[in-house]
Amino acid sequence: MGVAMSLGGIWWYLERNYTYQGVLIEPPATAPEFSLKDQHGDLFELSQQKGKVVLLFFGYTNCPDVCPITLSEFKKIKGILGERADQVDFVFITVDPERDTPGRIREYLANFDPTFIGLSGDHHELETVWSDYGVYQEHDDVHVSTEYLVDHSSRVYAINKQGQWRLNYPFSMEPERIAQDVIQLLKQD
Repeated sequence: MGVAMSLGGIWWYLERNYTYQGVLIEPPATAPEFSLKDQHGDLFELSQQKGKVVLLFFGYTNCPDVCPITLSEFKKIKGILGERADQVDFVFITVDPERDTPGRIREYLANFDPTFIGLSGDHHELETVWSDYGVYQEHDDVHVSTEYLVDHSSRVYAINKQGQWRLNYPFSMEPERIAQDVIQLLKQD
């Protein structure tokens, strides 16, 4: 009985003293609420995702590098999580609403995982979300065609099951490390 209690105490101690791999937001902050349309035309409200971990990424479908790499990493994270992935929403929010229609986002995400959630809206709606999350986005105003690049933030944001913004990840953090953190967030009530 003493051994079982000791082992249980060690497990509790290890769980409680987990060191997160990302940049921890301490104390946790309530994640800014938003409502945007997904790639199927349905309304996605962040507040309705309580009980799930949400990984957010801001990007665009014509991105040549950061976005496809990050979405490929999301796919790896989902694979690492296995059955637990059902408790995680992988969310892509556009920084290029002029070109990223719901149909275009649906096609783009199908290249990675059709269950990923892709959100868009009008420029005004998105500006509020970008501002709330400290997202930088800018494209050159002198473009004369649809062929332009958008400079944008490349962080991934982790929202816990209680709707709190808990972690940020820099571009190209190893998917295994993010998955470890997500597993830890899923264990918390």
